[in-house]
Amino acid sequence: MYTPKNYHFSILKKIIIIVGFGVLTLQCTTEEKEISNDQELKEDIKFGYNLDNFYVIQDTIQRGESFGEILSRYNVDFSDIYKIANQSKDTFDIRQLRAGKPYMLLCSKDESRTPQSFIYQPNKIEYVVLEFCDSIVAYKQRKPVNIVEKEAFGVIENTLSETMEEQGLPVQLIYDMSDDIYAWTIDFFRLQKGDNFKVIYKQRFVEDSIYAGIESIDAAYFEHKGEPIYAFNYITPDSKNSTDYYDDSGKSLQKAFLKSPVKFSRISSRYNKNRRIAYYGNKVRPHKGTDFAAPVGTPILATANGTVVESTRRGGNGKFVKIRHNATYSTQYLHMSKRLVSVGDFVKQGDVIGKVGMTGNTSGPHVCYRFWKNGRQVDPFRQKLPDAKALSEVYKSDFLEYIAPLKQRLDSIN
Repeated sequence: MYTPKNYHFSILKKIIIIVGFGVLTLQCTTEEKEISNDQELKEDIKFGYNLDNFYVIQDTIQRGESFGEILSRYNVDFSDIYKIANQSKDTFDIRQLRAGKPYMLLCSKDESRTPQSFIYQPNKIEYVVLEFCDSIVAYKQRKPVNIVEKEAFGVIENTLSETMEEQGLPVQLIYDMSDDIYAWTIDFFRLQKGDNFKVIYKQRFVEDSIYAGIESIDAAYFEHKGEPIYAFNYITPDSKNSTDYYDDSGKSLQKAFLKSPVKFSRISSRYNKNRRIAYYGNKVRPHKGTDFAAPVGTPILATANGTVVESTRRGGNGKFVKIRHNATYSTQYLHMSKRLVSVGDFVKQGDVIGKVGMTGNTSGPHVCYRFWKNGRQVDPFRQKLPDAKALSEVYKSDFLEYIAPLKQRLDSIN
C-alpha cells in the first residue's frame, strides 16, 4: 500500500544506490589510474631504450657467424651493412664479434620489422650500440656496477676447489686464491684435511643482481699444516697499481718460481729416481721430472722470468721449451702440442710458452716439468727457492696501519 512514508523511503534508497555507485565508480577510476602509473613504471628500459617501442630480437653470436650474416638475415642490404661497418669502425670493429656473446636487434613494430639498432655485449658490464635508423651512430657504454663486499671461510675436506664450490663461491675466487695469492707459498696438490681458509673480497653486480666477477680480494688467511699464512692486497706508490700480496709482517707472498706450470692441474707422477715406467715395460728408469696431467691445449706457463735457450722437438721429449732463469736455475717443459716461444725470447713468470700435448714418449696428455739447479736435475718441491723482494721499509708503517682492521676482521670470521 502506497504511503508518504514508503515514498520517502524509496527516494532515500535510490539516493543511497546512486551515491554508492558513484563511490564505486570513483574507486574503480582511481584503481585504473594506479594501474596505469604502475605500467608506466614497469616500462622495459634496457641499454637506454624503451623496448616496448620496438620489435625485439635477442640471440647469441653463433660460431663462424658474421655481423653481415645477422643483418642480411633480417633483410638489410649488403650496401647498408657495409656503410654501417665502415662508419662504425673507429668505435667498434665488427670482426670482434665472439661466438656465445649475446646481441639484441631493435626493429620497427610495423609489418616490415626493419632493424634500427644492433646492441652487442662483449661482457656483462660493457655493451656496444650501432644505430642505423636515420643516420649511423656508434658508441660504447658501461652498465652501472654495484660493488658488494663479502666474507667466506671453509675447512678443507678434499680439495680447495671442491670445498669452495660446495659453498657456492665464485669460480674466479677459487682461481685467484690458488693461482694468484698462494700459488708461490702453498702446494695445493698436498693439502691436508682440516686445512682452512678465510677471505674478504668484493664482487661486482650489474643491475643489482647479475654477477659480473670479482672486483678484488682484499685479505685472505690460509692455515696449511697448522701454519697460518695471511695475505693482504697492498698497493705501493711504485707498484703502478698492480696487485701484490704480503703477509702480516710485510713479506711478499710471491716467490721466484711458481709451484706449477699449469693452472688447476694435478700431479700424475712425481720426481722419482726408482720409478717403474709402463711405457718401457715397467722397467726401473729414473723419472727426473714432475708430470702435471691436463687436457691437450691447456696453456703451459713459465714458472719464472728467464730467457728461452731451447725451443725444439727431440726424441722422447717431443716438443719442448727450456728456459734459463739465471746462473743457478733452469726449467724445461716437455711433450707440448704447440710451442709459442723461440730461442732468445725473454719471458716473464706466468707467460704462456706452449700448450699441453702428447708428443714424444707419453701415454697421456701432460707436461713433464724438469728443474735444474747448478746444471743438475732436482726435485723442485724439495728446493728452498728464493723469495721475491720484501716490502720496502719506507712503506712498512703505512702497511701495518692499513692491514690492522683487515687482520682483525679475518681473525673474527668463524
